[in-house]
Amino acid sequence: MKDIILKVENISKQYRLGLVGTGTLKHDINRWWHKLLRKEDPYLMVGDSNDRSTKGESEYVWALKNINFEVERGEVVGIIGKNGAGKSTLLKLLSRVTAPTTGSIKFGGRVASLLEVGTGFNGEMTGKENIYLNGAILGMTKKEIASKLDEIIEFSGCERYIDTPVKRYSSGMYVRLAFAVAAFLEPEILIIDEVLAVGDAEFQKKAVGKIQDLSTNGGRTVLFVSHDLSAISTLTSRTLVLSNGEVIAFDETDKAIALYSSMQTKNKSFTQDSVFDKPTVTNVEIFTSEGGTVQRNKGPFTIQFEVMMPNSNTQNMALSFQVLNHLEVPVLYDYVFDYVTPVCRSKGKNLISFTYDNLLLYRGNYSLRIHLAETKNKIKFQEFDCCWFEVEMIGQKEPEWGWQKNVCQYIDKGNWKI
Repeated sequence: MKDIILKVENISKQYRLGLVGTGTLKHDINRWWHKLLRKEDPYLMVGDSNDRSTKGESEYVWALKNINFEVERGEVVGIIGKNGAGKSTLLKLLSRVTAPTTGSIKFGGRVASLLEVGTGFNGEMTGKENIYLNGAILGMTKKEIASKLDEIIEFSGCERYIDTPVKRYSSGMYVRLAFAVAAFLEPEILIIDEVLAVGDAEFQKKAVGKIQDLSTNGGRTVLFVSHDLSAISTLTSRTLVLSNGEVIAFDETDKAIALYSSMQTKNKSFTQDSVFDKPTVTNVEIFTSEGGTVQRNKGPFTIQFEVMMPNSNTQNMALSFQVLNHLEVPVLYDYVFDYVTPVCRSKGKNLISFTYDNLLLYRGNYSLRIHLAETKNKIKFQEFDCCWFEVEMIGQKEPEWGWQKNVCQYIDKGNWKI
């Protein structure tokens, strides 16, 4: 029999854009009157979905709409979606920061949250005092907190500053201490919203290990929101996919990530209008071995760039790209620097191409990340993702040595053409 520790039933969250409450005394009285008569809130029947890319007709918006899911004790569950999909709103409801407009949330244990840097900390209090404060908020006694104090301080790496007011901490120190407090004060449910991205690589590794230990050995439940699909893939067993405030899927993590990746815009080229007051990549196009978006393993592959320059004889430009796998992890890259090969020095349109004669990538979905910068003054003009393509093992047997999916094993050096 399933041991359900968290049950979310038909929760929705509605906001009125730009205002608190309904915005008018008339609407507030109308809502109060319907509630008094035990009738449905009249403003629940209106409102647009949470699609920030389109202009809505209503002044009401549903940040979340009819969310349902269950989480078992000891599970690590991921939550993914584009910016504005409703992830943070959902976590605020689960953390009881705000209440749902409709629906109910049932908990089977104590909840601790890491929603953003510094949440729950008093800047005037020292790190040690904030540990006791957060423990008290979680319902722990002073004796229980004291028994965990040394472990929290050691894990956070903030021992030297533990008696310093946290307002003097860096964002990384905030996160270290906040995570240590939430993890070691033994909540049954731990909610984490992207905050680990602030910590350094060493701390992220420690935090990932601690999350896995909490789930495997401690039987704790973790809800983990991140744009880092690699971390989601490593940590979670099931993942919830949100889009425009609605649940698209709640499935095994590999399947959920595959679905999320398939929802992304999949164009083989990128075009935008030039911003004439600064260098701009106005067009990127890929030429695959098979045409369209299909690329053969060991086949030729070309990327063509169009860069618009506002001035002539500009120096110190740098153009680079990364190839990302389906987890948005770079698997290969290359670059051209002006001080090595003069590039982008002509006013107006500059055409640049890069070719791999033999692209050795295993079967999977890939995309490009483009960077345009000026190196001398360290000015970054652009960084964006574009140009999806799919690698297939056309006319080839599966390798006997077990290539990992979506991972670069070996790549021939490519050639820039200016």
